[in-house]
Amino acid sequence: MQQKNRRFKVLMSMLLEAALLMCCYNLSVFIRFSVLRGEISVSYYSPLAQGLMLLFSLCVVYAYWLWHLYRSLQRMPVAIQTFRVLMVNTVATLALTAALFLTRVIDFSRGAVLLFYLTSTLVICSERIVRVMIARKRFREGIGLQHVILVGSGSFAQGYCRDIKAYPQYGRVLDGYIANTVNERCGTHLGTLDQVERILEGSSCDEVVVALEPEEVPCLQLVLNAVSKEGLRVSVIPFYRDYLPSHPTFEQVGKSLMIDLRATPLDNLLNAFAKRVMDIAGAATMLLLLSPVLLITAIGVKLGSPGPILFRQQRIGLNKKEFTMLKFRSMRVNAEENTGWSRDQDPRRTRFGQFIRKYSIDELPQLWNVLRGDMSLVGPRPELPYFVYQFKESVPLYLVRQQVRPGLTGWAQIHGLRGDTSIQERVKYDIWYIENWSVLLDIQILIRTALGGFINNEDLSAPSGGENEE
Repeated sequence: MQQKNRRFKVLMSMLLEAALLMCCYNLSVFIRFSVLRGEISVSYYSPLAQGLMLLFSLCVVYAYWLWHLYRSLQRMPVAIQTFRVLMVNTVATLALTAALFLTRVIDFSRGAVLLFYLTSTLVICSERIVRVMIARKRFREGIGLQHVILVGSGSFAQGYCRDIKAYPQYGRVLDGYIANTVNERCGTHLGTLDQVERILEGSSCDEVVVALEPEEVPCLQLVLNAVSKEGLRVSVIPFYRDYLPSHPTFEQVGKSLMIDLRATPLDNLLNAFAKRVMDIAGAATMLLLLSPVLLITAIGVKLGSPGPILFRQQRIGLNKKEFTMLKFRSMRVNAEENTGWSRDQDPRRTRFGQFIRKYSIDELPQLWNVLRGDMSLVGPRPELPYFVYQFKESVPLYLVRQQVRPGLTGWAQIHGLRGDTSIQERVKYDIWYIENWSVLLDIQILIRTALGGFINNEDLSAPSGGENEE
């Protein structure tokens, strides 16, 4: 029932914000042509214009939904909500402007579009802030809180208690816990596991959270039977939670229910197709726009020192397959290649090579790798075979990175994990990206990369045969 209620609330929120976007459109037209004066065309208020704006508004709120902006508003920090709304509105408005310019299906005023962008962003962000403030005020007053009884007192139960205290915006309050072992950190001890049925029978809680330790699992059936008898909502914190992905996928073979620990959004063919289309369109567009930069760089490399313009190196890509990655050569040609670290002041580096590496211009030929399908615009950075085989033995989950195409930039890179930084931390960020992929996340990473992520300030670069991988 609560799941159905949550879906209904999400639907109502989406419809509300779609209506607000429609109001912002009409308000923007009014301000542009009535307040600021100007010759208005009737087409702005025509059924065609209103229908197109309704379709646009529904697409925008769907984008909000894709970026998880309807997952319990009070739980997500306001700053994150504001940033995501700003990102979606910016991309959507640019797409709308391009579509109107190319089709001319209705009269097009850049001033009205700009006003719509400003008013819609302000209104949606303000509406969300107000709703969050109201919800949190209600929680502080004890209204709308979800009362929980916890089953267990071990490390998993203690972790849940800490999370409830640390995140009051979730609106949960712990009425007590049921366990054979008393632990003051878990609050009020209500009784032992063999008393669970009697305790729940006289309780007015909204949910039971089961957080048993591995050795207590035999008691799980007893607890679930008692919860089912009282018709209460129940959630289970599995003792193998550290092995679960962000969004576990369940599969069934006959009567056997399984959890796919390595399922990712890109396993979905539609998602994979959307990412590939974006890669091809983005790489082709960038190659076209950056062709003068590519030409000048090629001339600079050739004049800087004798040798080939491009540096080719084997890297590990999708499904652990090797591919040849391209870069502009930034070092003098060596008689021998090695796997040593390339330092920022490496004497092998040419003066021009130092410049193109600082601004990651040497990485631009990898756009061709993207077109060929070896790489993606966004993804974990590719590594040398030597280090892949080394890291897979020492870094947990390292080869999970090979479930997707490597990228020109990635979630780890925009968080400063480039060059001589922790491999373990980089892998954590890469796996989070893989498990939480979306088109909007890729757009966010590309925008943040363009706003500064290309500048290479590390003192040590990744190992390669005389050339840097990042």
